Amino acid sequence: MIASADQIAGIGFTSQRTRTRMIRRLIDRGIENEALLQVLARVPRHLFVDEAIASRAYEDVALPIGEGQTISQPYAVARMTEILLEEGPAQRVLEVGTGSGYQAAVLSQVVDVVFTVERIRTLLDKARQRFRSLQYRNIHSRYSDGSWGWASHGPFDAIMVTAAPAAVPEPLLEQLAIGGRMIIPVGSQDTLQSLTIITRTRSGFTQREESDVKFVPFLSGKS
Repeated sequence: MIASADQIAGIGFTSQRTRTRMIRRLIDRGIENEALLQVLARVPRHLFVDEAIASRAYEDVALPIGEGQTISQPYAVARMTEILLEEGPAQRVLEVGTGSGYQAAVLSQVVDVVFTVERIRTLLDKARQRFRSLQYRNIHSRYSDGSWGWASHGPFDAIMVTAAPAAVPEPLLEQLAIGGRMIIPVGSQDTLQSLTIITRTRSGFTQREESDVKFVPFLSGKS
């Protein structure tokens, strides 16, 4: 079923006025990409969480989506996407960890095509329903262990990982195009992780650390 204009617009705590307040908070925290801010104001985050907590969708917090997973806080989505766009437009982007589908939805509005993989079947099924309902036609999804990436559709201009491994999976590095970049939180669950930006060059890889973040663990296998 296609989402109606009223469902997308929301009411009360999910209205455009509430979304505008979220955008102001993001600007206050340093998000500067105007096109991205417009996308974040437009994508209906409240449709990516259960109806029972939809009233909290535009708070700057992570929210539960079931299966021990969360939808990332708006600032994390905004900052990771802004980093991805720092060097200009990207055409082909791989997201590892579809989750609710919200990050893929945002990416789909600022890049040409999104490939997204998810290891938890129930979450992927729900995300796919949302993509269809909102008519996001440039998102391709796959039920798969994220550490494998999606090599048959690579190399990718950018890879975004939305869970934290202890170390960067080697297959993901191999699927980066020359000049491509990966945004990935790296570290253990005992402490904050480092949001790491890895760029592939003709001679290897360069790396920088952006900030401390907290993401769910990067797990292998399918469930």
